[in-house]
Amino acid sequence: MAKPRIFVSSTYFDMRVVRADLERFIKEIGYEPVLFERGHVPYGKEEALEEYCYREISTCDVLVAIIGGKYGSQAKDDKNSITQKELKTAVELGKQVYIFVERSVHSEYKTYQNNKEVEGFKPASVNDSRVFKFLEEIYGLPAGNPVEPFEISDDITRYLREQWSGLFQRLLQESSRQREVMIIENLKSTASTLNNLVTFLTEERSKGDEAIKGILLSSHPAFSAIKKAAKIPYRVVFYTFDELNELLRARSFIFDDGPFGSEGFYEWDNHKAEYGVRVKEAIFDEDDKLRILTPEEWDDAWVDEYPLSNSQNSDDDLPF
Repeated sequence: MAKPRIFVSSTYFDMRVVRADLERFIKEIGYEPVLFERGHVPYGKEEALEEYCYREISTCDVLVAIIGGKYGSQAKDDKNSITQKELKTAVELGKQVYIFVERSVHSEYKTYQNNKEVEGFKPASVNDSRVFKFLEEIYGLPAGNPVEPFEISDDITRYLREQWSGLFQRLLQESSRQREVMIIENLKSTASTLNNLVTFLTEERSKGDEAIKGILLSSHPAFSAIKKAAKIPYRVVFYTFDELNELLRARSFIFDDGPFGSEGFYEWDNHKAEYGVRVKEAIFDEDDKLRILTPEEWDDAWVDEYPLSNSQNSDDDLPF
C-alpha cells in the first residue's frame, strides 16, 4: 500500500536528536520518512551528492524543514546552504511544506530586523546572520507553508499530528461531497443540452416549424399502436397511407375496401392469423399523409385489432 513520503530537511549535527525523534514519529503513524543519514536518498556518481537530495524531494509528498542556529554546508550555487536549497526546491515543486524554527532563533529574529543595519551587531542564537536573511525569505513565501517555533521535538510532532489529522478529515469530507459534485455536473450538462435544443428549435422555428414537426413525427404514437395491433416484432415507421398499406401487406394483411367495414376506419384482414387491424381514417390528412399528433392527443381506440369470423376465413366454408 502506498504511503505518504515525508522528507526531513535540516542541518545534521545540531538537529540529529530531533531528526531521530521525527523519524520515529513518522514511522509510528504509518508514513515513510526520508532522511539522508539513514540511506533513504540513493546517491550516484554522476552529480554532486546534494543534487540527489534535491531530486529525491520530487518523489516525496511533504517536506518538514527544521531551522536552528547553524547555517550548515554551503550549496554549490554559493547562494544558499544545502538545507535552504532543499526547502526552496520543495516550494518550487509545489510540495506541502511545514517549517519549524528553533524558538531562540525565532525570538531573536525580531531583534535582527531592528538591528541588521547596525554595524557590529552580532546575533547570539545563530552562527551566521544568513540564517536570519533566509528567514526573511521564508516569511515572504506564498500562503500555505506554515512557520512554527519549537523548543523540543515534541512541539513538532504534536503540531504535525494535528495538521495531518486535519488534512485527513478534509479528505473524507471532500470524498463525501464527490457525489454532490457529480450530480451538479450532470445537471449542468443537462441544462447545457436543453439550452442548445431550445436555441436550435428557436432558430428552426423561423423556417416554418419544420424541425419541431420532424421531432414530433419521428415519435408518432401511431407507430407503436400499429406495431402492437399487427404484432410486428420490429420498429414501425410510416408517413403516408400508402406506406402503411405496404407495411401491412408485407405482413399478410389485405386492405378491405368493402362496404361492411367500420365507419370512419380503414381495415386490413389477415385470414391466416384470423384477425384484422383497423385504423382511424382521421389520422391521415386529405393528402393521405400522417397527421402530427402528440401522445396527449392520441386515442388508443384509433388503432385496434378485431377477430375474423369463420365465414370470412375461407370460401370453402360456404354451403353453396
